[in-house]
Amino acid sequence: MSRMLIKGGCVVTMDARLGELPQGDVLIENGRIAAIAPRLDAPDGAETIDASGMIVMPGLINGHLHTWQSALRGIAGDWTVAQYMQAMHRGLATLYRPEDIYIANLMGALNQINNGATTLVDWCHNNPTPEHTDAAIQGLADAGIRAVFLHGSPKPNPRPGQKHFSEIPMPRAEVERLRKGRFASDDGLLTFGLAILGPYYSVWDVTRHDVQLANELDLICSMHVGGGTALTPGGFERLVAEGLIKGSFNVVHGNDIAPATIGRIVERGGTFTTTAEVELQMGYGHPLTGILQSFGAPMSIGTDVEAIARGDMFTAMRVTLQHERNRSMTETLAKTGSRPVEMPVTCRAALAWTTVQGAQIARLADRTGSLAVGKAADIVLLAADDITMFPVRDPIGSIVMQGGLAGVDTVLIGGKVMKRGGKLLYPGLPEKMETLRRSGDRILTNFGYLPRKAA
Repeated sequence: MSRMLIKGGCVVTMDARLGELPQGDVLIENGRIAAIAPRLDAPDGAETIDASGMIVMPGLINGHLHTWQSALRGIAGDWTVAQYMQAMHRGLATLYRPEDIYIANLMGALNQINNGATTLVDWCHNNPTPEHTDAAIQGLADAGIRAVFLHGSPKPNPRPGQKHFSEIPMPRAEVERLRKGRFASDDGLLTFGLAILGPYYSVWDVTRHDVQLANELDLICSMHVGGGTALTPGGFERLVAEGLIKGSFNVVHGNDIAPATIGRIVERGGTFTTTAEVELQMGYGHPLTGILQSFGAPMSIGTDVEAIARGDMFTAMRVTLQHERNRSMTETLAKTGSRPVEMPVTCRAALAWTTVQGAQIARLADRTGSLAVGKAADIVLLAADDITMFPVRDPIGSIVMQGGLAGVDTVLIGGKVMKRGGKLLYPGLPEKMETLRRSGDRILTNFGYLPRKAA
């Protein structure tokens, strides 16, 4: 039996029963948390990690990332949604080979670990062949991250005689190949779901087919809503009427869905994921944070596309939190003539989006999202004595408002140390980084992209 004792840290569990321990120990046995207490003795043969001067917290959960774009970081910083859709999906995406998908997913997942995220929901919608799909999955697996792989569908311009992507349903044979093969069990480090077009980007028959397929195979069914006019007006209402919305149903963005429709989706167990930084750039409207809070609904957040936004969940927490605080307070001011006395959204709520609620929406709440006995040891140690955080007065406030890459000292996934002393432990990292650069260079060159010259 392998044992590890994390000793002497400030323990933020995000477990309602355990709360925070100003100083505590966490015992790990065979990759799972065996005990949490103010003081524990190290069992014989246990490795001890000295967590004094650190915050011990659950690994963060990135609820939405198109990891395949990792080689294209920063190119879309000034793009509108129309420019993004045309250049990315109709152009750049079509130039990817399976090996490009592999290195992007590997390096994108490693970047998540480096930034303190132990779980990633990978919304993979650039998989035109089974080889691309398998390469994407292998990249996640080789990184060692906990991940939900959501099988999507490409969105190129149709060639003569081809159907538009909105008319093409999720390929049942390919989904069943994965569900009966690599994802036959839901117990592994990698789990499976569908990234469907949904009523915003597909005709009704395709929407219904894809949701029914996900329900039949007991898979997460996630879809984008944003950036234009729905191809199937009233599609969500039709899904509600046919009883197709279940707990596995997930909407990403959804800024312009009517509150009443959001309420009906939530009532039937559906969930929402926001990516505030990208939604704000694209002009989608206010993220749904406040509306979901009014319904008492859980919410997860993500970083979305690294072609636009940094893949850092600490930044995502702050952007989402502060935007909603400003929106809510200015709304109250306009209605009442004064700002609210109490802060409308707390730092604890923001941390929950990236931990317990993120795990719930990813269907992983039984194994991650909080520190509790029996759960997987997905743990991050933040250096509370680092100049960026010191001195820590309120650990949750410090995590949300001062946390970031500089403080991510140690990362464990399933009890395996992935980062220690501020350094990723993945072997051959410089060579992998060079492979990522070459991949992006080829794709961008073939696309005819010319970077903006420095001023």
